[in-house]
Amino acid sequence: MPRFEPFRALRYAPNMDLMDVCSPPYDVLNDHDRERLGLRHVNNIVHVDMPIGTASERYVQAAKQLASWISAGVMVKDATPTFSIYRMEFTDSLGVPRRTVGVIGALEVCDEGAGGVLPHERTTPKAKTDRLELTRATKTNLSPVWGLSLTEGLSAALEEPGEELGRMLDDQGVVHIIERVTSIERTISISAIVGANPVVIADGHHRYAISRTFRDECRRAGVLPSSELTLTYVNELVDEQLSVQAIHRLYKGVAYADLAASLAKFFELRPIGHVSQGVLQRMNTEGSLCLVDQAEDGFLLFARAGAFPGVRDLDSAKLEHALRDLNHEVSYQHGLDEVIRELGNKNGEAAVLIRPVSVAEIQRTAHEGLLMPPKSTFFTPKLRTGLVMRPLD
Repeated sequence: MPRFEPFRALRYAPNMDLMDVCSPPYDVLNDHDRERLGLRHVNNIVHVDMPIGTASERYVQAAKQLASWISAGVMVKDATPTFSIYRMEFTDSLGVPRRTVGVIGALEVCDEGAGGVLPHERTTPKAKTDRLELTRATKTNLSPVWGLSLTEGLSAALEEPGEELGRMLDDQGVVHIIERVTSIERTISISAIVGANPVVIADGHHRYAISRTFRDECRRAGVLPSSELTLTYVNELVDEQLSVQAIHRLYKGVAYADLAASLAKFFELRPIGHVSQGVLQRMNTEGSLCLVDQAEDGFLLFARAGAFPGVRDLDSAKLEHALRDLNHEVSYQHGLDEVIRELGNKNGEAAVLIRPVSVAEIQRTAHEGLLMPPKSTFFTPKLRTGLVMRPLD
């Protein structure tokens, strides 16, 4: 089972407004987002987590920037090893008020296939150089992997408040609250609870893979034993603690007519005219997917009887199966408005909207050691970068 340990966390000083200096994770930000956040405050974490400049200079600059903030007292290090309880209060996509709680600590970096820390979906090819170079330069875990604990009772163990260090209301209306746990007895208890069962990676598969690469480099060089663990937020794998949304598919490199014809072999296509926000609720109610063209007209897709023998009952798995023999390119986009914008910008010939994966199916995936297709789940709200960082030296 994986080690999960407290560490001397690096945090913004108490006088800093967290709304000014924290940001969403780098992999959900575009260039405009990065510029906006960078202009919000000279000490916003994007200046380190998303450095700009040439490839040869931006990582060095990020390390210098982080070091200067520490030297100036903009960031301070905990005096002793601690855990950080991280609470979020928000309204989910169905309008239901929710609260979730997890703990930030240092999770063991396990070899692929060794158990202890498990993926829940296949990953897509992605350039890993950026995050690796940033870790090498700063010697810091800047943003956490998101893990799901299979141990019952973790949420209950985190109910008792820690020392509140700050809270912020983000642009999406989510309240983020961070609390510090310094009690040795409580840190021992939390370590034991998380370490009692495997942890499933919910978000940050690539960050975890980078941690493995960096750990191996450090082993060969005989340096930084702290690289054996990586910054991770862990919450319990239970329905009330998770809000999971869909990641829709955009298709290009294929004619719309060919895409529709391939889908028609496996799905019944029912026209619905112009696609609006209500289509997502209709899909959930009627049990369908939805094909959308560049004119924003749609077809509900209903699986044909017997069309998917041996295929998991996941929209993403059915799409993979239906299009496996069709030459095409696929990209991924969260949110209907964003999908429509991409189609309007001709960044896809068509899109297929899919439904969120249930928490029950995620639990089954974890317990049976299965893998979903890439980009099957989108966990929300997104953890803020900058609330807690983990120095490696």
